[in-house]
Amino acid sequence: MVIATENTGKIQEFSKILKDERFEFLSLRDIGFKSSIEETGKTFAENAQIKASAVAEFLQKQNMEALVLADDSGLEVSALNGKPGIYTARYAGVHGDDRANFMKLLHDLKGAPDRNARFVCVLCLIDAPNSVRFFEGECRGSITTEPMGEQGFGYDPVFIPSGHSRTFAQMDALEKKSMSHRGAAIRKLNEYLQTL
Repeated sequence: MVIATENTGKIQEFSKILKDERFEFLSLRDIGFKSSIEETGKTFAENAQIKASAVAEFLQKQNMEALVLADDSGLEVSALNGKPGIYTARYAGVHGDDRANFMKLLHDLKGAPDRNARFVCVLCLIDAPNSVRFFEGECRGSITTEPMGEQGFGYDPVFIPSGHSRTFAQMDALEKKSMSHRGAAIRKLNEYLQTL
């Protein structure tokens, strides 16, 4: 199974949850995929499919057979009509500037009574030519009025999962992982893989 990422942490997360001896999990680097993929979709599902399709086409040209898995994820805030959404990583303008992103979010929500939000992850699996499947996971919660905690990354200092009183950035990795949107999507994928 080729996972459309160069992020080794992501590969480990997939392989840990899937724990399937039938698959060897490979990254883009492992298969020699060097092209950059432009995510031009308007939804998480579209972006995940763009990535998966690009890798599937590359494998086909190399005469390699493999399942291809890609994901796209982000944060949707109710009061902002689902923003930052697909622009989660570059909400403040610069890709990956976590602090700028969550500070812009807090600014945009200033005075908003509705602080509801959810992290979403959509996986796209191409398991045969013309066979595209999607698996979605979410973690619902709310946005704080100020950052709290030092752990994690991204919007973790401003996101409190439902049923909790601390932000993701105030939790250890294991506690956060137990309610992860990516983990939820991977578990749904795993249920499907068991039927193959």
